[in-house]
Amino acid sequence: MVSFEVFLAILWFIALWAWRNYRALVWNWPLLGMFPTIMINVGRIHDIFTDIMGKTQRRTFLFKGPWFMNMEIVATVDPANVHYIMSENFQNFPKGPKFKEIFDVLGDGIFNSDSDPWKQQRKAIRALITHQVFNRYLVKTSVDKVGNGLIPVLEMVCEKNQVIDLQDLFQRYTFDTTCSLVTGYDPGCLSLHLPVVPFARAMDEAEEAIFMRHVLPERIWKLLRWLGVGSEKKYSEAWKVLDSVIGNYIVMKREELSKLGNSGIKDEKEHGFDLLSSFINAEDDTQILDSKCDDKFLRDTILNLMIAGRDTTSSALTWFMWLVSTHPAIERKIREELKSVLPVEEGEKWHVFKVEESNKLVYMHGAICEALRLYPPVPFQHKEPVKPDILPTGDYVDPKMKILFSLYAMGRMESIWGKDCLEFKPERWISEFGTIRREPSYKFLAFNAGPRTCLGREVAFTQVKAVAATLIHNYQIRVVEGHHVKPNCSIILYMKEGLKVNITKIMV
Repeated sequence: MVSFEVFLAILWFIALWAWRNYRALVWNWPLLGMFPTIMINVGRIHDIFTDIMGKTQRRTFLFKGPWFMNMEIVATVDPANVHYIMSENFQNFPKGPKFKEIFDVLGDGIFNSDSDPWKQQRKAIRALITHQVFNRYLVKTSVDKVGNGLIPVLEMVCEKNQVIDLQDLFQRYTFDTTCSLVTGYDPGCLSLHLPVVPFARAMDEAEEAIFMRHVLPERIWKLLRWLGVGSEKKYSEAWKVLDSVIGNYIVMKREELSKLGNSGIKDEKEHGFDLLSSFINAEDDTQILDSKCDDKFLRDTILNLMIAGRDTTSSALTWFMWLVSTHPAIERKIREELKSVLPVEEGEKWHVFKVEESNKLVYMHGAICEALRLYPPVPFQHKEPVKPDILPTGDYVDPKMKILFSLYAMGRMESIWGKDCLEFKPERWISEFGTIRREPSYKFLAFNAGPRTCLGREVAFTQVKAVAATLIHNYQIRVVEGHHVKPNCSIILYMKEGLKVNITKIMV
């Protein structure tokens, strides 16, 4: 009799719980919270998040993890909240120690730093990348790699009628160019035999492991780290590869500059203006660096800049080319614009677009912004408040909670972008005067917002335009029939299965 009453009590509890969760956006399980739903759908986490946020009237949602794991997350796509966190009350929402622990492979680099160390690094990097010599080096490196690296591979693919993974090519292109710009050394990743590059693979594995640290409760991923298994084992092995390769670059550069003596990077025609050389040569320049840059500082800086340059730009290129190739009407408009800025010489085999030509491309610029809106290279960010606070939406947050905003979901919110928010529509970015329409950074967050706005915005646009304009003008790109395109699970928004395409030449 007693056991039957216990059974009825349990059944009543389950029925009551199910009734309370029937209309809930995410089921809140006893003890486990909403964690099971997230884990079941982790393979399509960005779309699940978009669905949830699209159904919330306040564009904010409180995610509750297992009660014993201290995992409460305020998820938001509200631009007012983003503006408050990233700009208006910036001081209360630093990266913080938890962020640094999750991204510990980045060390004390600019992505992990706060306060004075962050300000110092930002000042130094800004001074270097805005220098006219660096800009000339950027343009030359980007354009040369298209003509001498990308074009030969594409010509070989066309000649042999091969299927190629365009995402892989873009990763190789940005890896070579970023490595050249940051360290002064071209690893030759983009070449006809397409060599395996351990450093690039290590970066991918580290980023995938960091993504899992966002999904799993802290105690779980720390246990995996302690046991040395799963994603944390790959993370540890990737870390060793990154340290080894960067360490070799630093040793090589110090030896090179030592041999050059005082000439260093001053002879820009021979030695360019790579950032590693610039930092080493600026060790005693207090106007650029407030402290000595030892090998650890150089290692952290190099890795942060490599991720910023290689991953985000190749992701942007991949999604942009996929969108253009699957929207023929937009592709035609871009080709017409390319022809309008370029008087093609008779008999020219192909044309690599120069910066002064690509800077005239208004419609293409709008198309790139539209691709970044729908497929931002960094699909989400998280913050933690130093002090308890109340967001503009009225949501309470405290230091024990994470605040997560999804750039991927923000680009798909009808309440932010209108009823056509899911359409690929470059015209959205063009004003009635035929110029680029500017959107507030807290609405269009692809390049971050507030004091942490991306310093490499113009670098990214320069590289994306150089590659995309050349490809669209010279080649017809079509996705292989049956190839399924979907986002991966990482902190960088890549395609899970790559971008398999057929390429044919266009006779110009």
